[in-house]
Amino acid sequence: MMKLSRRTFSGLVGAAGALSAFGLSGCANAPKVVVIGGGFGGATAAKYVRRYMPDANVVLIEAGKTHFTCPFSNTVIGGMNQMALLERNYDVLANKYGITVVNDLAVAIDPVTKTVKVKGGTVFGYDKLVVSPGVDFKWGALEGYDEAASAIMPHAWKAGPQTVLLRKQLEAMPNGGVVMISAPANPFRCPPGPYERASLIAHYLKNNKPKSKVIILDSKDAFAKDKLFKEGWEKMYDNYIEWVPAAKNGKVTKVDAKAGTLETDFEKFKPAVANVIPPQTAGAIALATGLADKSGFCPVNPNTFESTLHKDIFVIGDACMAGEMPKSGYSASSQAKVVAGAIAAMMMGDKPAAMSAINTCYSLLAPDYGISVSGVYSVQDGKIANIKGAGGVSPSGAAYQFRKKEADFAGGWYASICQDSWG
Repeated sequence: MMKLSRRTFSGLVGAAGALSAFGLSGCANAPKVVVIGGGFGGATAAKYVRRYMPDANVVLIEAGKTHFTCPFSNTVIGGMNQMALLERNYDVLANKYGITVVNDLAVAIDPVTKTVKVKGGTVFGYDKLVVSPGVDFKWGALEGYDEAASAIMPHAWKAGPQTVLLRKQLEAMPNGGVVMISAPANPFRCPPGPYERASLIAHYLKNNKPKSKVIILDSKDAFAKDKLFKEGWEKMYDNYIEWVPAAKNGKVTKVDAKAGTLETDFEKFKPAVANVIPPQTAGAIALATGLADKSGFCPVNPNTFESTLHKDIFVIGDACMAGEMPKSGYSASSQAKVVAGAIAAMMMGDKPAAMSAINTCYSLLAPDYGISVSGVYSVQDGKIANIKGAGGVSPSGAAYQFRKKEADFAGGWYASICQDSWG
């Protein structure tokens, strides 16, 4: 194995994934790293901490034995794929990488004693802690929409049973029924997600229930990749998708799940299927630990993702405030690699290298129609910002074959990121 000096190590770890071929060992006392959350952020963090520090004791705490990915869950809702496509487990992380996987719910973090307690009662000590809890919902922030209401009007914004519920409702609705999607204000997980969902539901309706349509009631007046989405809708779904922005009475202000109604300031609707995506906040464990500020999300050091509120705790993924980086699975994975490198450098007594991260997001409007956006990020003027000219979006006006290739690339992108996180 190649020997790395501290200076060489710091240089390599600056770019996400740069140390995938190298290990870091030789610490007198094996460092203890605990990771909370087994999604794209947490799984990747646990894996790369072990790759960078093979002697470290890494514990991954995740309540479920199976993780269902939010990316590509809209293809299940739209009838393109089955739930099995989304299913991931932790066997490779445990058996190949030697990570201790604890299937239990983290219920308490003590930043003073540097311990994590799980619901079953076990307490785990740590030198460094990575918190990647994803989002939770602000139940009741939208009047009438609580957890009980989501069993009738699914959000499907956490993949799993809610994904299945929304799919079944679409299958059961009559031809001619209206599907309504209530899209929240920023910030929220996966900014293009509601519009990809509307597209794939419209694809299903067009081919199976052609008298039906999708109406998006939006709390915003613009959304991610909106020009590209609207271009695709005009080509394929002119009679199937209607987008109502906030300025035109699109913001849903009240829900009555039992009555099946959605209300804006001036109208009441009773759709055949209502998909209500509520306002969001950092995961419960982050809030309980005091890692979030009044925004409901967690401020972090932009170079290392270490919490600015509690030392030796790093917050990544949807729960953190990452400047211009969107809340996406790919962002979480990239941030995880930055954190793994920063932790490895710190455990050597070295200064972490300059932060560099990436995000790539594909959206499907149909099985053969894809669009994408990508960005490269660094710390600029003390904040995480997109490096101008380093990324880009799909061109407007592209030919069918181009959109078809992007749809194909989306499948490869999904397989690759899942392999990187759990494989």
